[in-house]
Amino acid sequence: MSKHNAPVFKANLVSESRNIPIEAIYSSRYSLKVKFVNGVKTDNGSRFKKMVFKKNGEEIAVGPCQYIVPSGDNGRLGRLIFSKDIYDLDSLFFENKLEKLQSDFFNLALILTHKDKIKKEFKEYTANLTYDLSVYKNLFDSLDAKYTNEPDTVKAVIQRTIIENEGRKFMRFMDNKLRDFESIVISYSRKEHERHGYYLRRQLWDFIVCAPFMARTNLKPRNYSGDSIMMRMIYDNDYMGDSTFAKLMHKHPIEHPAAQAVRNRRRMIGKILNHYKQSAKTGTSKKIKVLSAACGPAFELNDVLKSPRDCAKFHFTLLDQDEKALDEAKVLIAQIEKKFDTKIEVDYLNESVRTMLATPKLNKMWGEFDYIYSMGLFDYLTPPVAKAVIEKLYQILKPGGEMVVGNFHISNSSRFYMEYWLDWVLFYRTEQEFLDLLKGVPSAETRISFEDTGNQMFLHVKNTLTKK
Repeated sequence: MSKHNAPVFKANLVSESRNIPIEAIYSSRYSLKVKFVNGVKTDNGSRFKKMVFKKNGEEIAVGPCQYIVPSGDNGRLGRLIFSKDIYDLDSLFFENKLEKLQSDFFNLALILTHKDKIKKEFKEYTANLTYDLSVYKNLFDSLDAKYTNEPDTVKAVIQRTIIENEGRKFMRFMDNKLRDFESIVISYSRKEHERHGYYLRRQLWDFIVCAPFMARTNLKPRNYSGDSIMMRMIYDNDYMGDSTFAKLMHKHPIEHPAAQAVRNRRRMIGKILNHYKQSAKTGTSKKIKVLSAACGPAFELNDVLKSPRDCAKFHFTLLDQDEKALDEAKVLIAQIEKKFDTKIEVDYLNESVRTMLATPKLNKMWGEFDYIYSMGLFDYLTPPVAKAVIEKLYQILKPGGEMVVGNFHISNSSRFYMEYWLDWVLFYRTEQEFLDLLKGVPSAETRISFEDTGNQMFLHVKNTLTKK
């Protein structure tokens, strides 16, 4: 719903002696416009115990509040501003929730006592690391300040020189600190990982959010990890940030093995689909139908569609719950079409795992496919959901068709870095656990492979049923 056509609430302003009927209209995130009904008005600055209104058949009271008429009113509506609990009206009007600006303070006592459960060795490690990072930051910031007035071309060369020399030494320092850190936390329980990860992020927050990649993984502007912007940062594998220190903090995690595994899997999908294209017995005119589940912006299609002939051979269905990611995929497809002056057959499905599991006959809605792939979806699925999803995908795989899905292995060497620093938690599996997702499906021929870092594995599946 647009903020320009927000609903109007009929309400009453209640004081000790008055009960005034009004229409409450969305004005801003923390204020309402007030339109008086029945000719009743009140004075500028009037205070009320509460505002009472009905929503979804339930009576709700919020307040205290105050009526304020803007200076130089010129006939505009006055505003109602809450004076104790400040309500988030975006949540009320557009998300059907009643939340307060100060809600984070409700758990303040619990948050403050969080540190009492942190192990002493971890506190010491974090304190020492905080000091070390502050020293490095001050040194790099001091260097930046010395050449800030140089021409842009000169500044770029100076900064690149600093990055390639002192910056690489800092990266090695970070590698050593991470090895020390992992030796401390390796034996922690799941609950201890969560608790100590939260503590570390709170202590190092200013260092984390200065780096664009780390900031995004922690803040999650699209409400999930691994969004298309994060993927683009990993693929670009470049320095980003407003300072030399920020650039180094950004680059370090996207040089780590898990990020390299993500780059490797993108290239692998390109090779797999090109090999399938060459070996598939689909005839000269029949297109290969391919489904990418949780496709994101589908960057890997740059590695698949390298000529007009490639574009003519495939019919893609791109599925993702994130509409923005699908929009980015549409832009990519348009760029490839323009490059080769051709059209690509693509269907876009803005659907979720929940929809997939709730649909009895998925093939009636989405069709059937020669090839299905999903690079990152299964990293976020619990074992029962992962099993249900892969079985659903297998049901829409044509006889003789193939499927490959990725999952980070339990031995991911970047695991603790991701969980503690990036707030990026995955569901890891062993080879056998991955194979067991299709256990009991007799027509499914399965095998496991790994990309070069050994951190990400892939379940390759072939439907051995004979084509009709």
